[in-house]
Amino acid sequence: MESAERTDDRKAATPPTVYRHRLVTRLWHWVNALAVFIMIGSGLMIFNAHPRLYWGQYGANWDHAWLELPRFPGWATLPSYYSLSGARHWHLFFALVLGFGLLAYMVLSLLNRHFARDLRIRPAELAPRHLWADLKAHLALRFHDPADPQAYNIFQKLAYAGVVFVLLPVLILSGLALSPNMDAAWPWLIDVFGGRQSARSVHFIAMALTTLFILVHLTLVLLAGPIDEVRSMITGWWRVPGEDA
Repeated sequence: MESAERTDDRKAATPPTVYRHRLVTRLWHWVNALAVFIMIGSGLMIFNAHPRLYWGQYGANWDHAWLELPRFPGWATLPSYYSLSGARHWHLFFALVLGFGLLAYMVLSLLNRHFARDLRIRPAELAPRHLWADLKAHLALRFHDPADPQAYNIFQKLAYAGVVFVLLPVLILSGLALSPNMDAAWPWLIDVFGGRQSARSVHFIAMALTTLFILVHLTLVLLAGPIDEVRSMITGWWRVPGEDA
């Protein structure tokens, strides 16, 4: 009798688990993480070839640059030594991985209703009272709603939707505008960004915002419990924090 009670106590002390991430989301997460990591490093090496940014169609050494930075150190670039051709090879290959991976993820997430179920932003969630309540919960390191711990909060929805539907498409399109090979296929694309140098500036800004998102994302993963968060992105199963079965 006591053995059965101890077994029941152990079961009660084990937090419940929920299936949080589908296979499509998990695969895209890790492929995308690899692609973005390599593209940032190789992009910084490409930037080192001319670390100045301009607006408009043209820009050279004697033109006014709106941003001029020192060259990035070798530990931040790919490759770690100066090689513009090598960086371009890395960058262009993983640009294809990023672009086609994003397209596949979007199509499958529409089909399995991941976007509609998890990322749909409801008007009530944008109300000042709701935003303030979520902000206070974040400041108190409470990242999950006790009533529905599996659901994304409004800040997660805004961040993920912004990256998937805005930042990554802008990165891809501005990168295509930088390619001379696209002039014949999509001659209008350069005009959309206001010139090739403007496209380069937009590409760099989008890269910086994406890097900022990654840093914030990793920080929140550490604060929320890295073992459980990483395990859920590998297996799909997530252990509900602070709850009893």
